[in-house]
Amino acid sequence: MDRSSVSGAMALFALVSFGASSPVAAAPPPSDQDIADAYIYLLGRLHVTRQQQLDFQEGFKWNEIIHRKPGAVDWPNPNLDVAYSEAWVAVDESSCTIVSVPKVEDRYFTVQFLNGWGETLANINERVFPRQSYGDFAVCLRGAKVKLPDGLTSRIDLPVKSSRILARVALGNDPDRAVALQQQFKLTATGSPKLPEIPKTPIFDMEKLPGVESFDVADLALDSDPDINPGLEHQQQTARAVAKAISDPAERARVDQVIRTVAFPQFAKAGGLIGHGTVENGWARPGVVGEYGLDYLARTLVNHGGIWANIKPEVLYYRGGSDSTGAGLNGNNVYTLTFPADALPTRFAKYFWSVIAVDSIHFRVLPNPTKRYLLNEQTHPQRSADGSLTLYFAAEKPADAPEGNWLPTPKGTDYRLTMRFYGPLDGVANGTYYPPALVKVD
Repeated sequence: MDRSSVSGAMALFALVSFGASSPVAAAPPPSDQDIADAYIYLLGRLHVTRQQQLDFQEGFKWNEIIHRKPGAVDWPNPNLDVAYSEAWVAVDESSCTIVSVPKVEDRYFTVQFLNGWGETLANINERVFPRQSYGDFAVCLRGAKVKLPDGLTSRIDLPVKSSRILARVALGNDPDRAVALQQQFKLTATGSPKLPEIPKTPIFDMEKLPGVESFDVADLALDSDPDINPGLEHQQQTARAVAKAISDPAERARVDQVIRTVAFPQFAKAGGLIGHGTVENGWARPGVVGEYGLDYLARTLVNHGGIWANIKPEVLYYRGGSDSTGAGLNGNNVYTLTFPADALPTRFAKYFWSVIAVDSIHFRVLPNPTKRYLLNEQTHPQRSADGSLTLYFAAEKPADAPEGNWLPTPKGTDYRLTMRFYGPLDGVANGTYYPPALVKVD
């Protein structure tokens, strides 16, 4: 070996021995689109933590159920056909929670469990438990070895230590009976679970979504309730990377600008289709609801516009945002919605259907002097001579509209409709049906 070869070998030895190397290029900052995607992903979680904080500020306690008076819920797109009961449930390796369910006959009901991302985890009802849908059900952390009361055989294992409960009992034509049944739902912890801390994330107004401050709490939001959906690791990693990067003032300013100029417009545009849904006749039908898989965009949109949505076999939601010409809905106009005799709403729902009008920002029902906030079978809509059904949406009742067919929509208000089919059947169940177009009356 010549001298130059020896020198080269010694230099190589020195590099290996002492760790000398060429500088490693720093990871490039997240692109504008990566930031926008991570923001929209994280916003879905922040909607749930926002509501959780509001609940506990109101007086919620872990493993205690609150029975709401009919109509007395305060979240976007409420269902006014049912009596709601609500709770936050905590379980761990040493404690389950017993859910006591009354015997409910000839009336829709369900007890829905959701995680901290708005994903539906389970339901208790006669569709899931056809042999016996009442009695005591043990809700436990998956894999927990907890001694349960003697005789209790129904156990529901959840993949998370905390969950949100919504119990719904259809009011039907006997609201007093529905409320009496509602009062019989109970929760009892078998032990003393370690109670989760409520994540302190921004409590924002729906009209003013948070900006870069969302990433200040990204690690807290992600760590306090890990996303159970596989395949979203990239969004999680990007959110954490952005959270770390904004310690630099210049990068913080850039991220906030990207949120406002890229994420906000994309989120607003996606709202028209509820993410990756479809629109016909001015009605949007979500592609996924209640269980979202990789579609975090739809999850965040649903959490934003109608939190606590259940799964498609339970209920299907259509959103009416425009009339037959494509123009948005406004209370200055009169609209009609006509169902032909062979396609009445009752054909598509095993249990019930309803339609409400909500404002376009906070998604709350529209106030009106009559205090009527929905149309359904209990408003006794009248059919036309040919068997068709026409519903009316107007600030004042049109002269030819039966009282039970009219939903007041205040003048000057931009709004949209939400139509629900509980126990979807026929074209609603298989995805081929859309309600008829709304017609503006000149």
